[in-house]
Amino acid sequence: MTDAWPTEIKVHKDHSALTIAFEDGASFTLTAEYLRVESPSAEVQGHSPSDRQLVAGKREVRIREVIPVGNYAVRLVFDDGHSTGIYTWDTFHQLGTENEERWTRYQQELASRNLSRDAAGTVRRH
Repeated sequence: MTDAWPTEIKVHKDHSALTIAFEDGASFTLTAEYLRVESPSAEVQGHSPSDRQLVAGKREVRIREVIPVGNYAVRLVFDDGHSTGIYTWDTFHQLGTENEERWTRYQQELASRNLSRDAAGTVRRH
């Protein structure tokens, strides 16, 4: 727990990322894809580490809506219909701090299972 408190939360115009700044001076830009595949929802995280689901095919996912949950979190609604993750301020801070490590691990997991960041039937843009 960091007791992180946000000073600004902004969804980018194209809805492909969210920038969050904190009172401690930390500021993170997190892609919609990263937030979606690391969703704190039970659907993704499961009820134990062994239940965690690897979510593939979300390269083009976008943030549709940010809904406040009390004064401690927001619920993100994605354009693929996923909307059950409650992102606390500490969760955002942790995702920002661990972005590089988590993203690398995610890509390695996809490769080890022969999965893609691209949705089935889509063409990868370069």
